[in-house]
Amino acid sequence: MNYISDELLLESYSKAKKLNLNPEFILLIENELRKRALTNQVKISS
Repeated sequence: MNYISDELLLESYSKAKKLNLNPEFILLIENELRKRALTNQVKISS
């Protein structure tokens, strides 16, 4: 996921949650958000 901008990653996460996409896909995005230290910009459920 290094080719996706932070902004696009955040938008993708938001849309994936809104559309109730596959939880494993959402988890992949959440892990990348944590890796990039962007979790303070979104609400991630534990």
